[in-house]
Amino acid sequence: MTNVLLVEDDPAIAEPLARALTREGYTVRPHGNGQGALDDLSDVDLVILDLGLPDIDGLDVARRIRSQGLNVPILILTARADEVDLVVGLDAGADDYVTKPFRLAELLARVRALLRRVGGDLTDEDELIAQDVRVDVGAHRAFQAKRELQLTAKEFELLRVLLRDAGSVVGRETLMREVWGLDPSGSTKTLDMHVSWLRRKLGDDANDPHYITTVRGMGFRFETAQG
Repeated sequence: MTNVLLVEDDPAIAEPLARALTREGYTVRPHGNGQGALDDLSDVDLVILDLGLPDIDGLDVARRIRSQGLNVPILILTARADEVDLVVGLDAGADDYVTKPFRLAELLARVRALLRRVGGDLTDEDELIAQDVRVDVGAHRAFQAKRELQLTAKEFELLRVLLRDAGSVVGRETLMREVWGLDPSGSTKTLDMHVSWLRRKLGDDANDPHYITTVRGMGFRFETAQG
């Protein structure tokens, strides 16, 4: 069974959402506060996390989950539609977000997409390699030389798409559609932030890139050889 931790203090949202998730076949573990969720992280496959919790801010809950070394996907529910707040939320370790009020069908689609990515049901490719970076798609693991990279689900998917087309430019629209499932005509600030975080984890320098080159007006290219 797939275990979903639902962290939402508003019963008007939590109860119908829990019922919908149960109908989808998930085992739902609901919590109305952040501390209860943090005490119940064993065998969790996905966290749906409200930002406006009564005891601990949802961003702090996300940071504490990541500080424990857990790569479980985190889907944020937020009424804070301001872009800065959303970027901060992703910086805290969240993988995706849905703004309130949301359509139930959209949220369930995001849940399925996150679980597919983590489960490795992404592509027929088993292994992708460029330079000393390797992605094991089936195991959902990424390595730089012998060091395993600690990536969020979105960072992993971003690296997978870039490595799949290593040596070629991957357009911004393609990345937004494949990694986030979003309308590519929208803002790509989230993409830029994730590329920045991925570079940081690879020890890459945007001004003198070894791995990920920005191709202005087009997108990004993962280099097949050191420049």
